[in-house]
Amino acid sequence: MSEKPKSKQQVFTLLVEVGRSKGDGLPKGSTGAGLLIYASGVDEAEAVRETVAILKQAEMSPLDVTGYGTLEERLENGDEIDDAERTLMERALAENAVIVAQMTPFND
Repeated sequence: MSEKPKSKQQVFTLLVEVGRSKGDGLPKGSTGAGLLIYASGVDEAEAVRETVAILKQAEMSPLDVTGYGTLEERLENGDEIDDAERTLMERALAENAVIVAQMTPFND
């Protein structure tokens, strides 16, 4: 009997829009935020599920998630990825983690 091959973890770049909720830690007066996130998963769907679950645990209100793919997919699309970004991606993979790389508050 052959063992099922283990799926390989990858890191996905996600942009998550969050709304306001009590205890979310966003700046006073903001209406929400955009979060640039690097999340590991065997596929993008798993990375999104894990990210949404962790944001909800952090008392945030995820509204929308846009996936930008893996490092390889982003490079194929012509994205320039600097060393700092690559380091965060490597960390997300090594720690099987969801890392918020950038937060941009929204103000109406």
